[in-house]
Amino acid sequence: MTNCIAVFRSRSQAADCKARLCAAGVPAVLAGTPSSLGLGCGVSVKFPRSFSERAKKIIDRANYSAFYGYVYTR
Repeated sequence: MTNCIAVFRSRSQAADCKARLCAAGVPAVLAGTPSSLGLGCGVSVKFPRSFSERAKKIIDRANYSAFYGYVYTR
């Protein structure tokens, strides 16, 4: 399964994002940011790629100041 990771520079915003996604029915979890990326605060939000369209709309609407971007993994 391919996953999408939403990378944040703030742990609190990553936690808020995870809560918003779960409330909207997106199966999201907090996950460590891959260290090979050298980005963010070390905590990101991971969800199945099949939910990426819905998740991206939610994240865009939240207008997080510490949101960095998306990474896709296997």
